[in-house]
Amino acid sequence: MIVDTHIHLDDKSYFDDLDDVIQRATSNSVNGALIPGADPKDLPRAVEICEKYDNIFFAIGVHPYHVRDFDLEYLKSFASHPKCIAVGECGLDYYRLPEGESEKIEEKKIQKEVFIAQVALAIELDKPLIIHIRDASADSKEILINHEAKKIGGVLHCYNASDILLELDKHGFYFGIGGVLTFKNAKKLVEVLPKIPLEKILLETDGPYLTPHPHRGKRNEHAYTRHVLSKMSELLEIDENQLEEVITQNTNTLFKEFS
Repeated sequence: MIVDTHIHLDDKSYFDDLDDVIQRATSNSVNGALIPGADPKDLPRAVEICEKYDNIFFAIGVHPYHVRDFDLEYLKSFASHPKCIAVGECGLDYYRLPEGESEKIEEKKIQKEVFIAQVALAIELDKPLIIHIRDASADSKEILINHEAKKIGGVLHCYNASDILLELDKHGFYFGIGGVLTFKNAKKLVEVLPKIPLEKILLETDGPYLTPHPHRGKRNEHAYTRHVLSKMSELLEIDENQLEEVITQNTNTLFKEFS
């Protein structure tokens, strides 16, 4: 059984045909999904979906692009829901910083403060983290280590192939691999993949984004994790069924609710 550990099923692109999306996933033996928190206003929709479908769970969190909407008490109000199993996606994203130097400094400061607050929340709730990192590997690693994120561990969502982050394996973190692995320009990720301990790999889509080959240009959905698994099997030269078993065990170890 495959679990998509990161898909935004609460996104408006799934509003009209969610039943069909989930049926296609089930038909491809993708029988579980985790909806990360990104924009706080979407949390009620995530809860609604998780209450309707058995093996779909959600996380509470605020994406770096929405740090100014961070409200700790609001997030905590969802934390006791039985389908809430993680905190995130939280982290740092320096890809779209403001142009002015003082504005850049202020943006980084706010992102770090909100990230640290969510690490603390995860430790308080004893729930694993879902981490978003873009162009901020060194700062992200420093925060995760210095703020004892290893107490709860988590997953580096859409792992960016940074060698700097590989050490986080020793701090309880898994590496989320998605459709990027199938892209022609994913040379760095292809090179780094064998360096990741097999017992620390998870599958994800980041749907509706980052659709894998051969569906690029279309909306992503969790049935397509099959394409990621097949590509990974090819690159690692491991039987696909065997690889699926290992990754399923990895998923169940980090997110016990799926087991």
